Amino acid sequence: MARKRKDKNGINRLVLTVGGGAFVLAVFGVGLWAGMQFGAEQATNGGAVDEEQGTALARKTPEFPIPEPVGPKPLDQDALDRLIAKVAEPAPEEAVSPVPVIIPPLADPTPVKKPAWIRNAIAYQAGAGKPMIALVIDDIGIDRRRSDAVVALPAPLTLSYLTYAHDLERQTAAARARGHELMVHVPMQPKSADADPGPKALRVRDNPVELAEKLEWGLSRFSGYVGVNNHMGSRFTTDMTGMQVVMAALGRRGLFFLDSVTAPDSAGVSTARAAGVPVLTRDVFLDNEDTPEEVRYRLEQAEKIARRTGAAIAIGHPHDATITVLRDWIPDAVSRGIAIVPVSTLVRRRYPALWEQAGRS
Repeated sequence: MARKRKDKNGINRLVLTVGGGAFVLAVFGVGLWAGMQFGAEQATNGGAVDEEQGTALARKTPEFPIPEPVGPKPLDQDALDRLIAKVAEPAPEEAVSPVPVIIPPLADPTPVKKPAWIRNAIAYQAGAGKPMIALVIDDIGIDRRRSDAVVALPAPLTLSYLTYAHDLERQTAAARARGHELMVHVPMQPKSADADPGPKALRVRDNPVELAEKLEWGLSRFSGYVGVNNHMGSRFTTDMTGMQVVMAALGRRGLFFLDSVTAPDSAGVSTARAAGVPVLTRDVFLDNEDTPEEVRYRLEQAEKIARRTGAAIAIGHPHDATITVLRDWIPDAVSRGIAIVPVSTLVRRRYPALWEQAGRS
């Protein structure tokens, strides 16, 4: 009997033990589920919990004021969300336009160099409507006595100095000081084998390199000139190839060409125009016959041309008859309303756009 009672007590203890364990597991499970629910609610309503905690802390806050922290105030949640969304949002792609290249202006730009025929021209203003005559005297510089006599004539004349004359810088400087204009008288091959054009004359047999070297030598003999005309040249000026070399050299130097027209079939005008070189032609030779009567007659012809067309070019030489006649004729012609002008004035008249482009007036 006592044994039965003991066994029954053991069974009761086992039941209590198992039941207690089950109860503990149930409580643990409920707690675990409640913890998960609480965590989710905390994640959702964290602001509310923080607010309650903040309120509780506020009740415990001492009565004296706490200074606000120094520095920028924190953003509220909405502002923070907007900032994050703006940063996270990709910026729309915009068409990239090329950045213009800006070249700063030069502090002291170099002015464009004027052509020599404008830069070295004698300043002269002919009266409006007056007939103009340009008196060109060739072969200057060889005969010093007669050359000095020409320089002493009333200005402005146009004096064309031979390339092989001596002391050209001094001679031409004296002529400029007297108010005369300067040209280079380039020797060229004549048709007659008996005529001697002088040293370093341009000849048809010369190749372009030889021609260029001769021109370089001749054009470097003195400075301050406005253009070139031919000494003799009745054969060479008819040669198209040779004259093209001449015009190329004049174009590079900004010079004009005055064709003395020693041959009726000269290629001077056509080659000059093709190269863009200003070109004029002689109207009258003053002294094919070296007599005062011939010179006066030719001057009368030049005056008639000038009155009819507005301008004329007369070419003479330093002959005694020419010098004597011009000494008296020039002041007389001026008194009769004729303008004696440097030849550059007639180039300006023929090519006014070139003059204006260079800033002259």
